[in-house]
Amino acid sequence: MFEGKKGMVNNTDDIGDDHIGTSAKTPLRADAFEISDQEKLDRIENSVRDILDTLGMDLEDDSIKGTPRRVAKAYVNEIFSGLNPKNRPKLSTFDNNYKYGEMLVEKNITVYSTCEHHLLPIVGRAHVAYISKGNVIGLSKMNRIVDYYAKRPQVQERLTMQVVQALQEALGTDDVACVIDAKHLCVNSRGVRDIVSSTVTSEFGGAFKIQETRREFLDYIKMETNFNEIK
Repeated sequence: MFEGKKGMVNNTDDIGDDHIGTSAKTPLRADAFEISDQEKLDRIENSVRDILDTLGMDLEDDSIKGTPRRVAKAYVNEIFSGLNPKNRPKLSTFDNNYKYGEMLVEKNITVYSTCEHHLLPIVGRAHVAYISKGNVIGLSKMNRIVDYYAKRPQVQERLTMQVVQALQEALGTDDVACVIDAKHLCVNSRGVRDIVSSTVTSEFGGAFKIQETRREFLDYIKMETNFNEIK
């Protein structure tokens, strides 16, 4: 059950495949971290075992008997590790001593996430930019913040917003932008089974709301460099 926009209570069956959004915050319970990772591993292992058993799989078969534990470890330690604040990357910033005042763009950041509606993969690329107001951030930190927020059950709109908000906070400027282009396996492998389409989302803050600045950013991410030719 969930509370609709007008206060109506609806069944999940009524939602179907509708894309439901709530807020820019990941919907976590207040007690999300009151149990240890070890207990989470044990609980998820048991749950996956029940699912496979319900589907009729032979859990004594050598190929599959280790699957419940493997899935549990993947969920807690990798695929959904971004849910735990202890894994948030430290976003150290530095004074912009070289007075670089133009746009900095980190493009083609790999995105591996998981659709929170069907728990199927989201795979794509993120392009992130900012204009310094006195601070700069290490390039790898931009990749890491994308990866941190991607490693949780997600919707692409929220992921895009969370990346921008995290960098705005770290850099002390609203002048941050993010565009994500990704394929959703909940669309590609089930339902409509459209294997060609992808989804593009964007979030523009501060100066990037100005059409000229936004256009410059979009032009940068369209640039192609053949690194195979660099020797």
